[in-house]
This record gives sequence, structure tokens and C-alpha cells, in this order.
Amino acid sequence: MKTDNTELFERTPVTRAVLALVVPTVISQLITVVYNMADTFFIGQLGDPDQVAAASLSLPLFLLTTGMANLFGIGGASLVSRSLGAGDTDKVRRTSAFCVWTAAAGALLYGLVILLFRDAILPLVGANEDTFGYCSSYLFWTLTVGAVPTVLNAALAHLVRAEGWSGQASFGVALGGGLNIVLDPVFIFGFRLEIAGAAIATMLSNLIALLYFLVLILGKRGRFHLTLDPRCWSASGGIAREVLLVGLPSSIMNLMGIFSNITLNKLLASYCNEAVAGIGIAKKIDMLAFAIANGLSQGVIPLIGYNYAAKNIRRMRGAIKVTLLLSLAVTTVGAVLLFTCAGPLVRAFINDAETVRYGSMFQRIICITGPCTAITTVIISIFQSVGQKGKPLVLSMLRKGGLDVPFMFLLDALAGVNAIAWATPIADCGAMLAGVLLFIPLWKRLGQQM
Repeated sequence: MKTDNTELFERTPVTRAVLALVVPTVISQLITVVYNMADTFFIGQLGDPDQVAAASLSLPLFLLTTGMANLFGIGGASLVSRSLGAGDTDKVRRTSAFCVWTAAAGALLYGLVILLFRDAILPLVGANEDTFGYCSSYLFWTLTVGAVPTVLNAALAHLVRAEGWSGQASFGVALGGGLNIVLDPVFIFGFRLEIAGAAIATMLSNLIALLYFLVLILGKRGRFHLTLDPRCWSASGGIAREVLLVGLPSSIMNLMGIFSNITLNKLLASYCNEAVAGIGIAKKIDMLAFAIANGLSQGVIPLIGYNYAAKNIRRMRGAIKVTLLLSLAVTTVGAVLLFTCAGPLVRAFINDAETVRYGSMFQRIICITGPCTAITTVIISIFQSVGQKGKPLVLSMLRKGGLDVPFMFLLDALAGVNAIAWATPIADCGAMLAGVLLFIPLWKRLGQQM
């Protein structure tokens, strides 16, 4: 073969191989969350709940870039790792070119749509006369100007990781996150740009991270099978179908999450902006636990996909066991910490009593589903690793949008603002149960192939 990481994929002890792939991925995910939290934290220091609420209302539209990156990044990474396991390096080149250039075109189009139709779009996500201007300013810099670097930065991290270069991929993500944390106070307070400064810092950070990935791939052409050459772009040979269908569950999960967030924000906005700001802060804090689960599940995709294609089922099952145990252990500890420290954590973001009250209550509710989320995300990644499409899609839609949105409306009607957030744990538990039921037959079938 085929790649400098054959030793890692084929012969390194399973636990060590899993850790080598997932630890950098988890770290990069955590840094990404920290820099997302940094925007909310520094905006919160302005003491203006309207600007914090605007950041929360803008988040679903910004997260659409994550869905686009997952569509081409995770879909491409699964096909790249399976192609490497089968020794088809030409398909790796054609797949990477397809993912990079198609993702760039989609991101550019999305940024233009936000610019041209923001007057119609922003009220749909809950913006009112107090938050519209702040939302518009934030989205101009992060999406109209910054969508392409944001999408390509994340997509290239997945593709680089698929070749086994987990450390380099994670460094690129961490570079963008670290720069964002440094630049936020400079633009928000130093240049007195307030929420627009946070947006400019995010755009510049993603642009610099993208430049790092371009230099990395172009500078190691002899060691990478990935290529940025547009002449290698190809949708034939099942490439477009495999990339889009395997990446679709993660993208749908993101889209349904956005639909869920928009619904939640609109319901809370009917009460007060402090409730919107509170849920925004609580969700940012809870993203720490989700980042760990997501990093573990995404980091192990190349190892599972490679060994599945190479028919080394025993090693594949071992990687799955280690990942599930790690995910459960870490997210359980995280849930306990977030529950017990809810008040001080929310208060660190903003010194507004009503916002802190809402944020603390919401955080204690949504953080308890960390272990359920861990199991579901690992199961989804396993299905993606082996090229299955339908089951990850079902689980993604159940977890976000399929179950929680109906319960939001039901709980709002029954008990009002204090009960709406309980829709999250109800949906996460339901998705986990469905995931386990779908996964058991695959696990048994793999056992029979050993």
C-alpha cells in the first residue's frame, strides 16, 4: 500500500491505535468549541443580552457550514479510508478533488444567499428589531465573506485525518481555534467593533487555518494521496454517490440540529431575549461534552473503515469496543461536572441575573444526555465507516428534529418556558435506544465473519 500509516492501521495495538487517532481529534474538537465559546464569552462581557441573543440566533445559520463540511469531509473521509484499505490510490485522488472543489462552490453560493436574502431569513430564525442589526453584521463576516474558508478548513481536516495524519489535521483545527481566541478581544474591545469584531476574528482564523492545510498538502505531495488539482475532479465511478450518501447523515444531523435550534430560539424569543441568551450560553457550554463524543467517533472512522475494507474484522470490532468505552466514561464525567457547576459557568459568560437564571436551569437539563449522545454518535460513525447510508440518516433525524421539535411544542403548551429544554434529553434517549437496536444485528454479523 499505499500510505505511511499502514503500521498504525494494521499492526499497532488497537487501544494505542484508537488513542493515536482520537486524542488529537478530541483536542481539536474541544479547541473548536472553546473558540466558539470565546465569541459568546467576549460578547457577553459587553453586558448586552441583545448582542448575546444575536450570537445565539446567528449560530444555526453559521452551523450550516459545518453541515456542508461534514457532507464532503466525512463522506469523503469514509471513501478515502476504504479506498486506501483496498489499495485504490487513484480513487483517493479523484475523491479528494471532488470533495474540495464541490464544497468550495457550495460554500460560496451559500454565502451569497445569506447576503441577498437576509431580510427574509433573519426573522425566520427569531431576530427582532433589537437583534436584527447585530445578526446581520455577524453573518456578513462569518458567512458572506467567510463561508468558503470555514467549510474548506473543516472538510480538509477530515480528509487529512482519513490518511492517518490525525495530528496534522488536529493542529490545523486547533490553529484556527487558538487564533480566534486571541483575535476576539482585539477586534471586539481593541477596535471597539463589538459583535462584528467577533465575526471578523472568526473569519480571519478560519482563513489562516485553511492556508495551513493548503501548504501542508502541497508541501507533502509525495506523502499524501490527497490532491487539490481541479483536473482530478470526478463524480464518476460512484464517487459522488458514495461521498454524498455517506456524508448525508452527518449533514442531515447538522441540518436537523439547526431546525431544532431555530424552533427552540423562536419559542423562547416569544418570552424574552434573556431566555434566548440563556439557552445560547447553556448550549455553548454543553458543546464541550458533545465535542468529546464527536471527536472520539470521528477520529476512529479511518481505522474502522480501513480494517472493514481489509477484512480484518477482529481488529475492527476491537476498535469499536475501545471507542464506546472511552466515550461513555468521558461523557459521564463531563455530564456530572457540567450539572454541578452550572451556575458559576453561566455566570462567567454574563453578569445579568435573569440570563444566568435561565442559562443555569437550561444547562442542568440538557447536559444529562451526554452518555446517550456518545453512544449514538459512535454508532452513526460505525455505520458511516462501513458505507451504510440509511441507518445513520434515520438516527440523525431522530436525534434532532424528529423527536425534540414535537416535544418542544408539547412541553411549551403544557408547562411554558421552564419545560421546553426537556425536549433535548427525551430526544437523545430515544435516538440512543433506536441506535442500539439498529447496531446489534451489524455487531452479530461482524462476529460471524471473524
